[in-house]
Amino acid sequence: MSDYMNGTGIQYHLMIKKGDVGRYVILPGDPKRVHLIAAYLDDAHPVADNREFTTFTGSLDGVPVSVTSTGIGGPSTSIAVEELFKCGADTFIRMGTCGGIALPVMGSDIVISTGAVRAEGTSREYAPIEFPAVPTYDVVTAIRKAAIDLGMKYHLGVVQCKDSFYGQHDPDRMPVSYDLNQKWAAWKALGVLASEMESAALFTVCAALGARCGSEFFVVGNQEREALGMTNPKFHDTDSAIRVAVQAMRNLIAADKAAK
Repeated sequence: MSDYMNGTGIQYHLMIKKGDVGRYVILPGDPKRVHLIAAYLDDAHPVADNREFTTFTGSLDGVPVSVTSTGIGGPSTSIAVEELFKCGADTFIRMGTCGGIALPVMGSDIVISTGAVRAEGTSREYAPIEFPAVPTYDVVTAIRKAAIDLGMKYHLGVVQCKDSFYGQHDPDRMPVSYDLNQKWAAWKALGVLASEMESAALFTVCAALGARCGSEFFVVGNQEREALGMTNPKFHDTDSAIRVAVQAMRNLIAADKAAK
């Protein structure tokens, strides 16, 4: 492909280069969460800030770890992962928010994804639709162990990924409401835990690159509980999910050291 940065080695979107980031990267969507996550790293410092992509690098247990925001959705997530991979990263944990679908999933819970419904467009430019969007087993187990060790209430299962936030929350307004509502009913019937916007792209891109990945989410609320008149507490402080991601990365670092 064309080199838009004239041989400097700087990545066009993230404005990073080799040596700027560690092999382990936590991926929030919101750039503001980068600072919150970086506070849990040792000696964290800013590396780059361009568009929706903010990057900090520090360390955990003496090993370089980075945090990069991806913005919202699959397209920008794929760009972030591609450019981080080119700079040496190979292990990714997505930390974000989601809305519950399954009734047991409540606000402030943690959802750990074991797979993602590819109801978005980015992953289709990497793999045929028949290919499953699944995370790396070792990363999932590291996240689950972190949630258990931290005493978090968590759910393990499939999430749904979409491109339109308002297509989910106001489907009847959309000209394709017939399709949105039918598929939403299918996700519920199939036990899909929650809805978010990045995991399908993350899992599929990492499969294409040969990288490791996983996702975990803070549940803001559950629209299905609200529709049935059930209690539906809503929360916005994502610190619990941040701590799970950081501890999961520690778990992976420890496992990698032990395997050497």
